[in-house]
Amino acid sequence: MPRRRTSSSSSSTGRTTGATGATAAPRNRTPQPVRIRRRSFGDFVKAFFALVALAVLLVGVPGALATQIGWPLPDGVPSVDWLQQEITVQTFLNILTVIVWLAWAQFTACVLVEMKAALSGVGVPGRVPGAGPSQLLARQLVAALLLVGATAASFTPGLSQLGNGYDANQQPTVAAAQATPGLFAQQQEQASGAAAALAEQASHAAAHADAGGSTAKQGDTKYYRIQPPEGRHHDSLWEIAQRHLGDGRRYQEIFELNKDRVQPDGSKLSEASLIRPGWIMEMPGDARGGELVEMPDEAPNVSPDLQQQISDYAQSGDHAQGGGGAQGGSDRAQGGGGTAQVSLPDQQRPAGSGSGHQQATAVGAESDSSFGLPEALLTAPLLAAGLLGALGRRRRQALWQSAFGSVGGRRGMEPPTPTGDAQDVQDALLVGADPEGVRLLDRSLRGLAASLAEESRALPVVYAAWLSNGDLHLQLAQPAGKPPAPWQQGQDQTFWMLARTDAERYEDADTAAPYPGLVSLGTMDDSRLLLNLEAVPGIVSLSGREADRAAVFASVAAELATNGWSDRMTITLVGFGEDLTPLAPNRIRHLEDVEALVETMEAETRQRRGALGAAGQDSVLTGRTGPAQHTRWAPHLVLLAAQPSAEDAVKLAELAADASRLGIGYLVGTETGDLPGAAWEMEITGRGKLLAPLLGLELDAQLLPAAQQRAVVELFVEADPERDSNAPANTPPFLVDISEQGRPAVYARLVGPYEIIGLDDPDGERSALLHEALALLLLHREGVHPRVLSSALWPRGVTDDVRTALLERLHDWLGADPDGTPRLATDGSGRLTLAKTVVSDLDVLRSLYHEATQGRGVDSRAVRGRLLTDALVLVRGPLLADRPEGRYRWLTHEIVDAQLPLLVADTGLALCGFHMEKNRAEKAIEALNAALRTAPADERLWHELLRATHATGDTDRLTALATDLIGRSGARGLPPRTEALLDELLPAWRDAIAAVG
Repeated sequence: MPRRRTSSSSSSTGRTTGATGATAAPRNRTPQPVRIRRRSFGDFVKAFFALVALAVLLVGVPGALATQIGWPLPDGVPSVDWLQQEITVQTFLNILTVIVWLAWAQFTACVLVEMKAALSGVGVPGRVPGAGPSQLLARQLVAALLLVGATAASFTPGLSQLGNGYDANQQPTVAAAQATPGLFAQQQEQASGAAAALAEQASHAAAHADAGGSTAKQGDTKYYRIQPPEGRHHDSLWEIAQRHLGDGRRYQEIFELNKDRVQPDGSKLSEASLIRPGWIMEMPGDARGGELVEMPDEAPNVSPDLQQQISDYAQSGDHAQGGGGAQGGSDRAQGGGGTAQVSLPDQQRPAGSGSGHQQATAVGAESDSSFGLPEALLTAPLLAAGLLGALGRRRRQALWQSAFGSVGGRRGMEPPTPTGDAQDVQDALLVGADPEGVRLLDRSLRGLAASLAEESRALPVVYAAWLSNGDLHLQLAQPAGKPPAPWQQGQDQTFWMLARTDAERYEDADTAAPYPGLVSLGTMDDSRLLLNLEAVPGIVSLSGREADRAAVFASVAAELATNGWSDRMTITLVGFGEDLTPLAPNRIRHLEDVEALVETMEAETRQRRGALGAAGQDSVLTGRTGPAQHTRWAPHLVLLAAQPSAEDAVKLAELAADASRLGIGYLVGTETGDLPGAAWEMEITGRGKLLAPLLGLELDAQLLPAAQQRAVVELFVEADPERDSNAPANTPPFLVDISEQGRPAVYARLVGPYEIIGLDDPDGERSALLHEALALLLLHREGVHPRVLSSALWPRGVTDDVRTALLERLHDWLGADPDGTPRLATDGSGRLTLAKTVVSDLDVLRSLYHEATQGRGVDSRAVRGRLLTDALVLVRGPLLADRPEGRYRWLTHEIVDAQLPLLVADTGLALCGFHMEKNRAEKAIEALNAALRTAPADERLWHELLRATHATGDTDRLTALATDLIGRSGARGLPPRTEALLDELLPAWRDAIAAVG
């Protein structure tokens, strides 16, 4: 079967089909106007018969009963004589009539419920007790009737499926291929597409039944080799199944055939969405197309190496034991009678398509393996950015708190270096984080709120946001008019869209975060879904195995606690195994059980209702833009991971009925999937799929498994400023031999302008890239993961060959020591490390200060003074002072920019103390001024400068210094401690400064 061929813009213009008309795999690109299928004559016929059927069932049945039989029950209270009458045929007819009346009443209730859900367009249709078949029939009839009388966008999730049961292999292909995925699979063609898919699956199953349900009878086994990416296209199991099996939904058969089998690169297939170029896939026996050739004798275009790889792969897995059937008619051939075949790639591929795990971030462009890093964090760019930013703030807080607590010998100067799982998680955060995406999302949402406020318009209720190829799509609960520029209307009136190019022109807006409850749930192809938890009209339930649910809950909690598009919020956690409070102590609180949660939320619900009433607001959205926007309207999100009892579930349902208006959201775990008051129901599978059949969603879930969860918490606990505050200072990670015998072979000056001594400047345009790579390695003597290095140099992604070429050039540039030892090596964990003969001035500065305050300088005053003086001489300005604009962006994730000023200040203060011991005030002033050039905002330096100047006895000089300090402080004025010190040293300083003018 010929493969689909598209141009490079096909990803944004819709889907294409092959020559046989096979439907393309679902793709969710930038939304286009929805292509409405014209109503056919058959649609009108179906609608007519549905109308007739509804009329007969709703009107004809009771009319016939009333006119032909009448009311079967007695008019009054039966007497004893009536009970003793003989049972006749008429008695049975009366009983049967009562049953028919009850059935009619139940069916009428089902029709009313389905009609209300279809016309309102919000929520899942309610369930009429005991009316499974009746409600299914009512749903089908109402859907057929409304298909020609209303747009598909008004259908509810229940109607969108037309009563079809959910099949694990079924996907809303038409809706996903035409538009940005919505929470409601609403496009008209989805109904017909689902029916066609079911029919196709039925015929496919019948064909397999006729063939005996086993490929062993066909006498052959086929293989396919995963192809490297071409442009933006990445091979996926869905597309392989689409091309060679005629149905993308059969990707699961390929996955089952190859799961956990050792690939040529030594790794294994564990997730259907995570495949790598060069892997070999055994195919079901009915695979066709793609220029299949027999192996090995009749395959002249297949290299001997590939033949050997396929031969080795054929012996792995269940083939090694000679058995192993598979699902769906894809059983492996028994014995050795099969002829191995391989599917050769076509010359062209559909551009712009990719497997579900590829993201429009730095991770998305990486096609290599994760090198042992946690995949869950590599594919969660917003979560990783939030955690990384919060961790950096925590470490800076610990650094500053320690710095201003004492002088020298303190714990906070060198944060502990993570090891083990914590180190892997930190590297995964550095690789996976997309801080630019978070910044654009925050500015876009706040900019929208500011624009609506200028037009005196209320914020619309947003159920969800989709990030697709950098563009932002907001899915509204109901149409809200024309969006303010530069926002545009999306695929229908319930979508507002902002292109990335327009979002980049936004600046910071002084307004409250409008939708802080948005949180990532997962991805569908290359679109990321963020659900607005506080806007859900009821409870969001999550079913599945306990461990799988816990990974989803942990991811949601961690992102809400650290995201960059919110201000204040409260996150209440119940039933969590790991204490997540260290991530955000001001946001997260844990409650012991559901009883405490119900009591707390009852009080909060009453309080918020009263506050809204007193403010004259109808919801938190209108109040969020008012005078109290930063205080009263912060969201409160409840994450209940434990299964509530039936009684507690009812209480939570009552509380959640009005929660969306109050800015309260509920995410509740359940084992059964049946939870009272659940507006939206989701399920997490063991394969990491987040399913919401009634919402038309099948996502690759964003998870934070237990191991990574513990490692993340460990990072934050180690960075806690209150932890072990009295512990001794940490030793620098790398100490330099500061004696004459310790001269380095390569010396890099980072403190001030960047300069390298001992190496020739590399030629060509790659010089800047090599210099940046060396700077990163010098700042991380503990080692740098190759993926961390590549994501730092190429934040938007890079291919394997480019990264490998850079490492080779860096290796050649650095060369080797006289004994032949390479100066760039790889440690046991695969991280890149520099030899001890490659040194930076920052390494020397740290070593000198450490030796002066904790080494030989402690017992020798002369040695201490010499070491501190030598250290201060190394300071020539801020770190990498002449770095080119646009490069070294990875420094925003580092704390070295905060460490260096504090280290220089500590050195200046220690040298000042050294001179003041001998009353050498001028020398002390000279040391402090040298330190102030690099750390001008350090209040401790100014205090010691005031004291040293006072020691000179020159009042005019002290007054001039105080005047200079006041000028530097600006409108904020002098800090209180500085004022108190001036009151002590120069009581009349205010009058003196006023006289100076």
